[in-house]
Amino acid sequence: MKKSNNLTSIHLEEVAGWADYHLLDSGEGKTLEKIGPYLLIRPEAQAIWQKSKPELWKQAHAMRIEESKEYGGHWNFLKPMDKTWQIAYKDLRCQLKVATSRHVGIFPEQAAHWDWMTTRVKKARKPFKMLNLFGYTGLATLAAASAGAEVTHVDSSKHALSWASYNLKLSGLADRPVRWIADDALKFAQREARRGNKYQGLVLDPPKFGRGADGQVWDFFKKMPELIDACRQILADDADFIVLTAYAISASAVITAQAVEAIAGARGSIETGELVMRDESAGHMLSHALYSRWKAD
Repeated sequence: MKKSNNLTSIHLEEVAGWADYHLLDSGEGKTLEKIGPYLLIRPEAQAIWQKSKPELWKQAHAMRIEESKEYGGHWNFLKPMDKTWQIAYKDLRCQLKVATSRHVGIFPEQAAHWDWMTTRVKKARKPFKMLNLFGYTGLATLAAASAGAEVTHVDSSKHALSWASYNLKLSGLADRPVRWIADDALKFAQREARRGNKYQGLVLDPPKFGRGADGQVWDFFKKMPELIDACRQILADDADFIVLTAYAISASAVITAQAVEAIAGARGSIETGELVMRDESAGHMLSHALYSRWKAD
C-alpha cells in the first residue's frame, strides 16, 4: 500500500465566539446559541451532559423541534422575533432566516476556513480563481471575494444562490467578480474539466445526501470518487489551496485528508481534523464537521 506523503496529525480547529455569534450553553441533547439579538435552541445529539446554566435557556426566542428523520421538524416561537435578520463577521454581513430548516443560513464553525482562505488569497498576489462547490449562502465566497479572488459559486438551489448574492451586496462587495451558477456541483465540475478550465482554489462542502434542482441524487460515498477525479483535472498547476468539509458522515478525518490528497497529489501539505466549538458556560466541546485543507508549498 502506498504511504501518504503529506498526511499530518489530526487537529481540532476551534472557533471562538465572535461578536454576533455565541454558543452560550449546551446539554441534554440541545444547544443554546445567541445569533445576533436572538437566542435559539437547536437539537444537538452530542450534548450528552447536563445544561450548565438552565436559567439562560428561559430567555430563548425560539426552539427547534425535530419530529423525525422522515418528517423533519418545526420552530416553536417562545418570544417575539423577526423571521429574518442580519449579522456580521468582521467585514462580512449576511442575512439569516428562521424557516422550515433547522439551519438559519450560517455555519459559524466555518469561520476558521474563511480566515484561512482570506490569508491565502491575499498572500498569492496574483490573479486568483476560486471555485466554491455546494456554496449555500456564500460566506466562503464573500471571504475570498473580499480578499481579491475571482469566484465561481455553484449550488443546485436557486434560493441559496439568491441568498448568497444578497449577502454579497450586504457586504458591499457587489462589484467583485463573482459568477453564480445554478447547477449540480459534480456535473459542473466535470464540464469545467472538459472545457480545460482551471482554478487556484477549490472549496468543497458536500452534504451527506441531497437532491439537485433536476432531481439528481447526491450520495457522499457514491459520488465523491467522481468529484475527486473532476477536481483533480481542474486544479491549476499554480493552485494554492483546497478546502474540503464533510458533515454528518460516518467516517474519520483521515478520509477527507486522503480525498484532498487524491486531488492535489504529493505536493504541498495537508491539515486535517474536526471543526469544533466550545460552549461559553462550561467549556464543553462540540464537533461540527470533518475537514481537510491543502496548501501549496
